[in-house]
Amino acid sequence: MLAVNIFDSATRIAAQSFLTAIPLFFVLGAYAPTALKEQVATSVSTVFGLSAQEKAQLQQVFQPPTAELRQATGLVGGLMVLLSATAVSRAVQRLCRRAWQLPRSGPSVAAWRWLAWIALWLGALVVQGLLRSQLGPVLGFAIGLLPQTAMWWWTQHLLLGGLIRWGPLLPGAVITALAVSGLSLAAQFYMPRALKRALDAYGAAGSVFVLLSWLIVLCTAIAVGLSVGAVLSQSTSLRRRLGTVESPPEGT
Repeated sequence: MLAVNIFDSATRIAAQSFLTAIPLFFVLGAYAPTALKEQVATSVSTVFGLSAQEKAQLQQVFQPPTAELRQATGLVGGLMVLLSATAVSRAVQRLCRRAWQLPRSGPSVAAWRWLAWIALWLGALVVQGLLRSQLGPVLGFAIGLLPQTAMWWWTQHLLLGGLIRWGPLLPGAVITALAVSGLSLAAQFYMPRALKRALDAYGAAGSVFVLLSWLIVLCTAIAVGLSVGAVLSQSTSLRRRLGTVESPPEGT
């Protein structure tokens, strides 16, 4: 935990996620198809347990775009937002490298992997929200564990550039999926009350503080899950079963 610097890594990922999500939502609101915008709004509301007031504010971002909105956003602005969004990918990549104690001077990872992870992140958000809204929180949690595990399994493989075999990456994926899914389920009960109290006491600034604090909790769970998984994969009992040996890097 000390080597990975859990809380520093979690805070960085949470801050980058927050700063990335807001402008990215504006870009989606200006250019994405209506069906995708509606599903993203529903998924965010479901996963974070937003109240009716926050749902209405979020839906305003995804209203049908006007010519002024498209012009203000601009194609160049949209591209810059997508490129800056890779800061989240780089933060998660640093966490994975620290968890597996890989040297900083190791093989570089191609930039397309950062963009691919952003697409994976959005896809996982949509799938998780879809399952929760269609199946309910408990059943959605149980069935959603499989795509969540697949996401964090592929996340490690993608951002580590194939330096670690698939087998050793599985424990971290399972632990992280359980932690994130459990916290997302808890958000259904905690977040509406916390957001209401924050809005009543501090207005919109209070809701920002609550959302960012919850993101830090989620990212701490991610950092702990990936780190514990890396340690378990290198333990004596699991090392031979999972084939925990370094493999030659894939073409990046």
